[in-house]
Amino acid sequence: MGSVERSKKRVHVWKRAIVHFCLCFVMGFFTGFFPTGKSSIFSYDNFNYVVSSSLSNKQQFSPQPIETISNQPETTSRFNTTTSSTTSNVNVSEETIVPMPQNHPQRMKLSEQKEQGREEVEVEEEKRQIPPPRKLVIIVTPTSTNDNKFQGVLLRRMANTLRLAKPPLLWIVVEGQSESNDMSQILRKTGIMYRHLVFKENFTDIEAELDHQRNVALKHIEHHKLSGIVHFASLSNVYDLDFFNELRKIEGFGTWPIAVVGANRQRVIIEGPVCDSSQVIGWHLRKMNNETDDIDSKPPIPTSSFGFNSSILWDPERWGRTSPIQTTSQDSIKFVKQVVLEDETEIKGIPPDGCSKIMLWRLNFPIQSTPNNAIPPLTTAIDNSQR
Repeated sequence: MGSVERSKKRVHVWKRAIVHFCLCFVMGFFTGFFPTGKSSIFSYDNFNYVVSSSLSNKQQFSPQPIETISNQPETTSRFNTTTSSTTSNVNVSEETIVPMPQNHPQRMKLSEQKEQGREEVEVEEEKRQIPPPRKLVIIVTPTSTNDNKFQGVLLRRMANTLRLAKPPLLWIVVEGQSESNDMSQILRKTGIMYRHLVFKENFTDIEAELDHQRNVALKHIEHHKLSGIVHFASLSNVYDLDFFNELRKIEGFGTWPIAVVGANRQRVIIEGPVCDSSQVIGWHLRKMNNETDDIDSKPPIPTSSFGFNSSILWDPERWGRTSPIQTTSQDSIKFVKQVVLEDETEIKGIPPDGCSKIMLWRLNFPIQSTPNNAIPPLTTAIDNSQR
């Protein structure tokens, strides 16, 4: 009986071994049919995923160590220590990193600094791109009622010259009262910003009439406080375009030489200042023997050879004057000439290289009167000039 029981036990052991072997063989056989690229459910990566997901779920219900991780690593809480020690042995995914919230004070401060820096850069770029504004040039042109036949032609020629100058530019044309509107029609077609002033007084002296027209223009500038550089331009003047650029550089007073060309003379007369660099040290004399009627008196300055800042008309204290023009004299042009000749050190010579360049010429035409103060047409003026 003992031998029979022993044999049954051996057979049972072998059966168990054969069953285990068959099960292992079948599992290995079917496992070979699965692709090797995909991880098995028993792989180590899936184990990491299970661990990371469990940790993330665990942190949802636990205090988040945001400040202790990013800003204060030395004062770490006990929970943070256990978490870091637990995750140091496990490959934790990015889901465990908690980003800084949008309304965090430090994050808002950094964004404000970035925006402020961008605004400063944009402002600097705009300053570099935008050039400084040009000064307004105010051209005052008187027209005599006893002017010559070429007044219409000279008016159009002056308009064509001023159109080539860089803006801003204001042309003030003064005219005596007349029944003709020819000058108004010419000014409308120039395409220039202009103001047409008319006076009613009658004059027999041409120089007195021109000074009165200049005073009318200066009173208009003073009344409306037109800020700019004033220049008296006769219709017979011829300009270099660089003259208007140099005119805008005047701060207070400026002067320049003029070349006077006669119609029947074969010579050129220079009028205006004598300069050392941009400083005025004297004036050109009209007489060849360098003598004047009064040795102590200064030579008369030509009206077209100086310019000034218009603010002296209504703000004299800015330029060292104690009283405005109205309280000193009603003759504005005389007052301006007096101010110019008082102190030569305050006058700037143009151009600054010793006033050596002539940028303005004055052509002297014979003056002839025209009936009814009318401006003759262009064809009539040309025909008369050829006779």
